[in-house]
Amino acid sequence: MINVIGLGYIGLPTALMMASHGLEVIGTDYNKELVATLNVGKTTFKEEGLEELFNLALNAGIKFTTEYQVTDTYIVSVPTPYDKFSKKVDACYVVSAIKSIMDVCLKGATVVIESTVSPGTIDKYVRPALQQCGYVIGEDINLVHAPERIIPGNMIYELLHNNRTIGADDKSIGEKVKKIYTSFCQGEIVVTDIRTAEMTKVVENTFRAVNIAFANELAKICRHDNMDVYEIISICNMHPRVNILQPGPGVGGHCISVDPWFLVGDYPSLAKVIDEAMKTNDGMPDFILNRIYEIMKENNISDFSRVGLYGLSYKENVDDSRESPTLQLLESQERHLAIPLKTYDPYFEHDIVPNQYHEFDKFLGDIDLIVIMVSHNQIKENMNKLKGKIVFDTRRCCDLPGTYKI
Repeated sequence: MINVIGLGYIGLPTALMMASHGLEVIGTDYNKELVATLNVGKTTFKEEGLEELFNLALNAGIKFTTEYQVTDTYIVSVPTPYDKFSKKVDACYVVSAIKSIMDVCLKGATVVIESTVSPGTIDKYVRPALQQCGYVIGEDINLVHAPERIIPGNMIYELLHNNRTIGADDKSIGEKVKKIYTSFCQGEIVVTDIRTAEMTKVVENTFRAVNIAFANELAKICRHDNMDVYEIISICNMHPRVNILQPGPGVGGHCISVDPWFLVGDYPSLAKVIDEAMKTNDGMPDFILNRIYEIMKENNISDFSRVGLYGLSYKENVDDSRESPTLQLLESQERHLAIPLKTYDPYFEHDIVPNQYHEFDKFLGDIDLIVIMVSHNQIKENMNKLKGKIVFDTRRCCDLPGTYKI
């Protein structure tokens, strides 16, 4: 039996996928309300294909509880926040989960940490916690790191098809864990050591963050001299060895906006390019806010209440607002003591910010300038409703005449 610890954006889909592919799974989370919701047959967030997978897992016998289980296999998918000042990972939730597992696990149990951590975290925090409790690693308990590689909005497909990395002290243990993931994962699964597995996951997200930062910096340069950054990137990407990503209003989520900081925090004198790239991305919400001011001035709009931000999530078609550029922009605006801009997002039924609307047409009726912060399918399918509005499109999804771009 596999006990999956943490039933959030990563743990829940992983548990459901394993259960639906014939493995006996019990999911554990400290959040009683979340567990109660799952036990009455309801999912806790929106994701394409999640309901269907949830029903398959329920039919296969998956169970949910707040209690850690007595078993020989655990998968830990708890949050790994970072300190915004030191830029170092906070491994407290991982260590807490490990200690709780030690209270109940069978001798020789294998603990698979899926949570993304900085290189060396398991050596610095997890091993000492085990050793302090008298556990002999490799005998009383086996450690494995299998970092998740999925993203909200495409979780089900990526769980099935993305390649995986499994890091283990003992290759034979790594191969056993590989068999668990092979039950559903159709991608290539590489077995290596733990520190390499830690590093590869962080490096993957750092590569993308640096690429996005380059695109964002190009956008600022092109804006300064009135050039079309999108056309320039499109032409450059015709070169067979060039693949520049698209600029945007900022970087959100709990991967690209967070993981690269782990390297900056651990290697401050070495990770200079990464540090500057992250600062560039973190500065984009302020850049967008300044563009809003410019567009307001150009169109003789003096009342902030006539401006609306479309989208509160960090990416399209999900209800995940972690590190959302829109929320970052609103925080910046609040520091300037301005009236909060109106907001709307079809994926959020409850208020998460002031001046939040829950009806699209009412939102549009109360504004003159709409700022597209997220390219949800809803907005792309209702562009005709934006006619007559001043549109500032930060996601390159609107082709209406006169649309302002980054």
